[in-house]
Amino acid sequence: MHILKSLVIAFSIYTTFPVPQFEWKEEDMQYMLCFFPWIGAVIGGCVYLWSCLCAGLGIGQLCYAAIGTAIPLILTGGFHVDGFMDTMDAFHSYQPRERKLEILKDSHIGAFAVIMLAGYGLLYLGAFSEITDDRLLKIVCGAFFLSRCLSGISVVTVLPAKKEGMLFQFADSSQKHIVKASLYLQGAACICFMLAQSVFAGAVVTAAACLTYAYYCHRVKRELGGITGDTAGYFVLICEGCVMIVAAVLNTGGVFS
Repeated sequence: MHILKSLVIAFSIYTTFPVPQFEWKEEDMQYMLCFFPWIGAVIGGCVYLWSCLCAGLGIGQLCYAAIGTAIPLILTGGFHVDGFMDTMDAFHSYQPRERKLEILKDSHIGAFAVIMLAGYGLLYLGAFSEITDDRLLKIVCGAFFLSRCLSGISVVTVLPAKKEGMLFQFADSSQKHIVKASLYLQGAACICFMLAQSVFAGAVVTAAACLTYAYYCHRVKRELGGITGDTAGYFVLICEGCVMIVAAVLNTGGVFS
């Protein structure tokens, strides 16, 4: 029963899906992060179904790319975008660590948050519009799953920057060894799926995701002393953005020609 409740909690927090409501207890959140990647699986599945629908109905490229870009935002309610914007404001403040952590808690958005989100959206939209090969699209859809595996691993591996907030609560409540093992196994299965579509493209996209993860861990440790809930959302976006750009380069570079 606790495992089922963990699944419901994961979808309650990270998606806009209607789920049963109940009082959350600490034991109900022990395995919540194990199901975090499943949200990526739902997003990837919806993106792929949208692509199939566009191909079947002859929907134009602009509409395909715009709605395909919006699907993750719609399904998550912008949960990770909020973290991305707060993190951008903190990183671009160039203030001492304590001040950056205060900025992360500030509900107001600054100019850098808006500028960086606009730039991210344009890059993501442009890259997504270039992905036309079916195998490469499946790899990209798998990356929605992989990015959340890596994000979950960071939560139970990297020290939190502060001992408060939702992320600290989830990390503190988790059965860390079980959660970490589960996320590694799910991540490995996802990578196998991506490699099955194309060994070369799957390996390149996986490398891009892993390098993004390494960069993320290094930067948050250096600038914030650890991770927060906002930076975890920031990672999901930059990982998916980097994967999308790399996939677009592979597609336009004639890898699948």
